[in-house]
Amino acid sequence: MIHKTSLQGVGAAIAAYALWGLLPIYWKALNGATATEILAHRMIWSLLFLLAVLVVRRQWQWVQVMRRQRRLRLTYLASATLLAANWGIYVWAVQMNRVVEASLGYFINPLVSIALGVIILRERLRPAQWLAIALATAGVAWLTYSAGALPWIALALALSFGFYGLLRKQTPLGSFEALTVETLWMFLPALLWLSWLAGSNGGIHHDTGLWLLLISTGVVTAAPLLFFGAATKRIPLTTIGILQYLAPTLQLLLGVLVYGEPFSSTQLIGFGAIWVALAVYTIDSLLVLRRYRPTSPASATS
Repeated sequence: MIHKTSLQGVGAAIAAYALWGLLPIYWKALNGATATEILAHRMIWSLLFLLAVLVVRRQWQWVQVMRRQRRLRLTYLASATLLAANWGIYVWAVQMNRVVEASLGYFINPLVSIALGVIILRERLRPAQWLAIALATAGVAWLTYSAGALPWIALALALSFGFYGLLRKQTPLGSFEALTVETLWMFLPALLWLSWLAGSNGGIHHDTGLWLLLISTGVVTAAPLLFFGAATKRIPLTTIGILQYLAPTLQLLLGVLVYGEPFSSTQLIGFGAIWVALAVYTIDSLLVLRRYRPTSPASATS
């Protein structure tokens, strides 16, 4: 029998990844602003919204941790830079009608993370994981060959988020507090950029609706994180790992079915190789988890 808490966790995870997957709709609605302007607004309003949530929760233990550890502060500066690059490229891709290629970046991101683990952390891979990486590499190679150019948007998104995840894996703060620190690092550059835009353009926008959408980027950024945090407390990470593909799937469907971006049979071959790679990786992870799962009565009824 499925526990109520597990159902709540699955629901929270689906909500998180659905919101992330539907983000192109929001960025399309902000076409009156440039990608860098949206990025600056997102940093500023995300920070203010995150701080408001932390005030309500009274979560300030992380402040002392940050004050004591200079190296940790610099690590979050690096992760903030990677996050800003990832967000900026993604918004620009949506504005340039490259949602399909952007979705590819998040499909291959888990496999990029595995590769980074091998190269940087010296982790050892199982044969199935090597097969998954080989299939994904073949898929990207095919897409490059057929298009005559590297799918640089997808690779930039996957690599920036892969290195971002690598840095975050080595830090102690939760996702909510960590994002607060990262947006703190980006707050002043974002504010200076918006101030320059206001000075050079005599005011950025006069559209109230657009302003409200820009201000709401804080909520749009933080809301999926709240759902994601709730999910990680209720369901196993392997379940979350499977559900994560909901986001790029929704992005792909939006790009093809809603925004009319081309998706040829040639692209299908490349994407198909990557989907098979993800299936191999997921099935292997589930089999390993099942093999090493405790079989005590207590664990069986949890």
